[in-house]
Amino acid sequence: MRYGGAEGTLALKNASMSVRDGEFVAVVGPSGCGKSTLMKAVTGLWPPTRGEVTVAGKAVKGPVGIVGMAFQNSVQLPWRNTLDNIMLPLEIVEPHASRLHAHKSDYVAKARELMGLVGLTGFEKRYPWQLSGGMQQRASLCRALIHDPKLLMLDEPFGALDMFTREELWGVLQDLWMARKPTVILVTHDLREAVFLADRILVMSARPGRFVAEYNVPFPRPRTLETTYLPDFIEITHMLRSLIQSARQDAA
Repeated sequence: MRYGGAEGTLALKNASMSVRDGEFVAVVGPSGCGKSTLMKAVTGLWPPTRGEVTVAGKAVKGPVGIVGMAFQNSVQLPWRNTLDNIMLPLEIVEPHASRLHAHKSDYVAKARELMGLVGLTGFEKRYPWQLSGGMQQRASLCRALIHDPKLLMLDEPFGALDMFTREELWGVLQDLWMARKPTVILVTHDLREAVFLADRILVMSARPGRFVAEYNVPFPRPRTLETTYLPDFIEITHMLRSLIQSARQDAA
């Protein structure tokens, strides 16, 4: 992936990865290594300069319809209440957009079910400015899942939150994944978050980004905050930090 033409910035080079159906994978690496660029390639928002991206057995030639996405900022539309914000993808993504009018009550029930799973019951009519940052991110997760995506792409979804809210939402996301089992690719700078949530962690080099290591997380689910204090958990976190530090030094 190169930005700005033949002489532009080379963001990714020889970046090869594979994710199994239903797997939860976290991608970590130094700042500027191309993690977000990788997200654009996988979702079809930016075509690779060279190489191929395949999702669900099909070559990606444009935006991928089976994807749900959540970002660091919740990006809630301020003129829509929480329920309407969550249901927004249903107005855009087929086949739901064609069915929405005739089956709206079913979709509303589904949205309310998701809101219940993340602790937002009773906040359906609240507007974004009436919700805390953590609540807005809960709504963002619901919106990413409302159209039953086979692939969930998460780009630093909790990065703007305080530590306590972030840790609380780790449990929420784990519960959602265990209930629905979408394939998940999580991009994060938080190594504890990666170890808590993922089945497998991929480590990227400094720019131009490529994958230099992977680690299978051994802890059974469901994981709790107590898991993060286990000696093995702490050891894995330190090991990942050392790998990323080495990648930064190699770039320097």
